Amino acid sequence: MDRHLLPWGTPPAERADAARNRVLLLATAHEMLAELGADALTMDALAERSGLGKGTVFRRFGTRAGIFQALLDDTEHAFQEQVLSGPPPLGPGAPPLERLVAYGRARARFLLDNHAIARSSLDSRQPVAAGSRTSQVHIRMLLAQLALRDADTDMLAVQLTAALEGPLLLYLPADDLQHVDRQANRLADAWQDLVHRLFDH
Repeated sequence: MDRHLLPWGTPPAERADAARNRVLLLATAHEMLAELGADALTMDALAERSGLGKGTVFRRFGTRAGIFQALLDDTEHAFQEQVLSGPPPLGPGAPPLERLVAYGRARARFLLDNHAIARSSLDSRQPVAAGSRTSQVHIRMLLAQLALRDADTDMLAVQLTAALEGPLLLYLPADDLQHVDRQANRLADAWQDLVHRLFDH
């Protein structure tokens, strides 16, 4: 069971009004994204649509990219549950190499399905992160189970995570993102090829 290895704990307690505002803002942001597209989802527009003050929106998200970071996090829960307790090979029960392949394939699909959110979550004013902390921890766990001789599994996990997460979208031409199924399959196949070339000896 992986649950103790992944940093998905109970979030800090919120005041009741803050919790209501968070739920309202995320629901409103999801609605706007579906109806109007990512370009129309701004701090001002979200404040107006939700009926909350601009200060409330700013305190909750900080930046426009913060809105999309929160949306991306909100969409991850079902994916995380599949990793934690879903059927193998994505969930527990399969050999680590199979799980590593399955994780990358599923993550590529998730990223492309949510490419508008993931791409908009990248903040040009901040350093580009190597990827989600959750992915790093999970990949590092699987690498440790592979018992790689003399490998720096911490840095390897960072590098492999960077191949799966939001920054990857910076390298895909916008035209490619119009063909989600094709690009998701290509990314998943490339990930599987990479993992087997590195670790299947």
